[in-house]
Amino acid sequence: MMESNNRINIQNSYPWIADQGDGTFVNPILHADYSDPDVVRVNDDFYMTASSFGHIPGLPILHSKDLVNWRLINHAILRMPITAYNQPQHGNGVWAPSIRYHNGQYWIFYGDPDVGVFMTTAQDPAGIWSELHLVMEGQGIIDACPFWDDDGEAYLVHAYAHSRSGIKHRLQIRRMSSDGKEIRDEGVIIVDDPSRHPTIEGPKMYKREGIYYVFAPAGGVETGWQTVLRSEHPLGPYEARIVLQQGETPVNGPHQGAFVELASGESWFVHFQHKDAYGRIVHLQPMEWKAGWPIIGIDQDGDGIGEPVMRAPKPNVGDNIHPIEAPASTDTFDSPQLGLQWQWQANPQDNWYSLSERSGYLRLYTQTRQEGQHSLYQAPCLIMQKFPALAFEVTTSFDVSGFQQGDRTGLIIFGYQYSALTYVLDAEAGPQIQLLEGDMDSESMIWKLPMASSSRLWFKVSVEAGAVCRFQYSPDGERFERIDHTPFQATVSKWVGAKVGLYAQANQEAGGYVDFDDFIVTR
Repeated sequence: MMESNNRINIQNSYPWIADQGDGTFVNPILHADYSDPDVVRVNDDFYMTASSFGHIPGLPILHSKDLVNWRLINHAILRMPITAYNQPQHGNGVWAPSIRYHNGQYWIFYGDPDVGVFMTTAQDPAGIWSELHLVMEGQGIIDACPFWDDDGEAYLVHAYAHSRSGIKHRLQIRRMSSDGKEIRDEGVIIVDDPSRHPTIEGPKMYKREGIYYVFAPAGGVETGWQTVLRSEHPLGPYEARIVLQQGETPVNGPHQGAFVELASGESWFVHFQHKDAYGRIVHLQPMEWKAGWPIIGIDQDGDGIGEPVMRAPKPNVGDNIHPIEAPASTDTFDSPQLGLQWQWQANPQDNWYSLSERSGYLRLYTQTRQEGQHSLYQAPCLIMQKFPALAFEVTTSFDVSGFQQGDRTGLIIFGYQYSALTYVLDAEAGPQIQLLEGDMDSESMIWKLPMASSSRLWFKVSVEAGAVCRFQYSPDGERFERIDHTPFQATVSKWVGAKVGLYAQANQEAGGYVDFDDFIVTR
């Protein structure tokens, strides 16, 4: 009975749980938008990073002991060093990073499609990461992965962004300095085959039993497959084979991720699936080797190409039983730091928020609209987090006694289209609850309700399977009223899934504030 109750408590804490508690797991292991995941094993620990694009902090660092249960422990980038990121940069920034362990430290390389390849290092993944170092300048160079060979030679493999370079079917390997700080030659092109691989990107380089492998997704994010290249020399020539595809499964575009070999000898592959408004969610596939080629998932028809599995025995990481974990989503704002799940739309400023002005509350200071900002899509000071599950509910309570005339605040579902349940202190009409909908260029009020003056309110949003969202409000936290309007269909944004979060805005002048008591996420 105690074990059952404990599992119920865990389920209430984590909206999505992959570990089934019986020695098996279900996919996805993370029903959240950790796009382009890469994983490294160091002894008995696994560390994951993922694309963060223009959201800040960036380069998330997750930790696991069994490849199934993951906890968000850090971000490698606290602020982007480029001033352009003081404003939202939708879809730009950190693309398809690689994480490696070499020479006693951790390394992350990534491509910024407008600048080039950056690198950062750390002695401890949960600690401080070094300032970003520009390894190679060049527009359109993306998806960079380092490789250090047994003879001390170092290499960098990368892809190209079609939007910046006009190329999307080419992978290139270049020699690199052993300290990872500079490129030493033009290198060689190892793939350039637009007919067989109309899009190929996200390369990850490995060496196994004396053979060099480059794992690379091809065919596009939503409809593609996983390709593997192999060679007896790091610079090729390489031969290619498809090793994972959707087949008859519901897992579209199964590709781009990490090959991980365990101490037990098992091989596993971490990859993503593009799932509409939920973004690129993370799957884990068993993997076997036949005649020097990997097969990922299950080869249903014997053609050497695997298909994703939805449930499997957990990886053999020894006899240790590890606790069920998932990235945090709830925040009661009792810590002196924001929960790691939160990201801003741009480099955060000190006058955006405080966790110390009122103990146990997140204070958001209202910010005026900037020139050219026609909707919340361009607002830099939204504080948001990823959708954590297929279906979930968010409840937040807030105190608006610090409001000024014209201030507004609310609970937002964000994407190319967004919806926000909003409290407004209107200078003429007085307090109102409004339902706003907007997109990249405009915003409109589609529902409103006059309110009696009150300092505290509760807002709630229920996200149903399919990312259908329904808002509710309450004056006391007990009796909630559903908004009488068509449910909102959440959408993706530029390369990312929908997000849920909070905002505060001034219509006249900055200086007001709102205090959020909590942000509770449940199943």
